[in-house]
Formats: sequence, C-alpha cells, structure tokens
Amino acid sequence: MKVLCGIGGSDDSFRALDRTVERAAVANDDLTVAVVDNEDSSVAPDDVLERAREAVDEAGIDAEVRRVEGDPGSRLVEIAETEGFEEIVLGGGHTSPMGKITIGSIAEFVLLNAKTSVTLVR
Repeated sequence: MKVLCGIGGSDDSFRALDRTVERAAVANDDLTVAVVDNEDSSVAPDDVLERAREAVDEAGIDAEVRRVEGDPGSRLVEIAETEGFEEIVLGGGHTSPMGKITIGSIAEFVLLNAKTSVTLVR
C-alpha cells in the first residue's frame, strides 16, 4: 500500500509516525513521511524532520522523508492526489471532558477534502 504520513511536531503526529512506520515494516508499505508546518507545535520543523528520519532508520525500512512547505492540509491532499497515495495517516483528535472528539485544523481539512482514505491516529 502506498501511504503518506503527515506530521507536524505534535505528540499525536509522533504517535501516528511510530504506528505508521511499524506497520510499514510489517506490511512492506511504500511509505512517505511529509513534515509540514504546524503553528500549534513547539517543535522546530528541522527537529521533526530528524525525528522522522530516525524512526525510519530504526525500523530498517526504505521510506522517503521530505519537508513540505505551504498550507499543510492543502499540500497533503495535493500530494496524495498527484502522487497516487492510497492512504493518508495523520495524528490528531482529543477527547474533551464532555466526551466529544475535537480535531485540529490540519486534520479537519484533510478529512473533509481528501479523495483517498484517511486514518486519524489518537
């Protein structure tokens, strides 16, 4: 399966990265990790890029890790469509004290606009 994992430095995105890398190692997925700008993250994009490369190296898989500039949601949807990805994996989703799930603006945009399957890792 051709999988695009979008990460921006949040704890949720790192969980999505770890889960996606583990699955790619077992299922032999064709994985691309796209590091996007996330204004809500305190982690610098270069540090996110390094963390993604380390995860891929530790898993011993051949995956592309790339920096993606521009509007994160739009770029992830665009890349998935133009490059033929079968799935987009994102981190996100928090449960409020009232039990409702809230998602960030990047995940919301991708969920509403992607023409491919989207997996949201919480």
